[in-house]
Amino acid sequence: MSEQTVFASALLDPAQPCPDGLRAWNGSDPNQRFAVYRNNIVVSLIDALAATFPVCQQLVGEAFFRAMARVFVVAQPPRSQILTFYGREFPAFIDTFSPASSVPYLADVARLERLRLDAFHSADVEPLGTEDITGVLSAPPRLPGLRMDIHPSVAVLQSRFAVFSLWAAHQQADPGLARVDPLQPETVLVLRSGLEVQCIDIAEATGVFMDRLIQKETLSQAEQDAKACEPGFDLVAALTLLLRWQIITSLYPGDEHGQLD
Repeated sequence: MSEQTVFASALLDPAQPCPDGLRAWNGSDPNQRFAVYRNNIVVSLIDALAATFPVCQQLVGEAFFRAMARVFVVAQPPRSQILTFYGREFPAFIDTFSPASSVPYLADVARLERLRLDAFHSADVEPLGTEDITGVLSAPPRLPGLRMDIHPSVAVLQSRFAVFSLWAAHQQADPGLARVDPLQPETVLVLRSGLEVQCIDIAEATGVFMDRLIQKETLSQAEQDAKACEPGFDLVAALTLLLRWQIITSLYPGDEHGQLD
């Protein structure tokens, strides 16, 4: 094991001793200096998680959140020098963190907050113009096999809980949580419009449709899956949503079997 590995391992594990060979410039105890440095690193990572998941912290309180985040930091230290990437595993960790089991919607709220950060930092891709899109959509024979690229910022979160309502309530000075039923399933569309990240409450079937398009399914297959979820699925309304938020970046017209032209 290299000296760097030993140092990094001890940095996030208070049970490990100070690495051998450390010296303080003023002759002070290196164990104390290392303990201070270790604490500063852990606190900075906890602060980063608090900045990424502010609604989660509000839901459980600062003390509980920071204690939970500390356990996560020690168990899953950063693997990248880019701090923005840190915390992608935090929602899954919350699912397994038994003290948080009394707040069953917490992990999905964390997933929504993480998707928002990912959307903000996603690549810039120019959307197709409305005329280009309507030109393709106005050719019915080409629609069943149509595939499309969706903007990299777009994601769908389908939850058994009222994640959108919980998140939206905490964007107000007075959250008014008494008006939110946390056990009401909700589906959220996350996207970036310009420099602004948007969260949009959508129907479950619309979420299925959007998810299938993101996965490069044909328009026909995406519609079938959406109708399997909700027979009354409105394709025109879903396509209007795509056009309104300008999230289509490429179109690949094909035949009824999905074969590209």
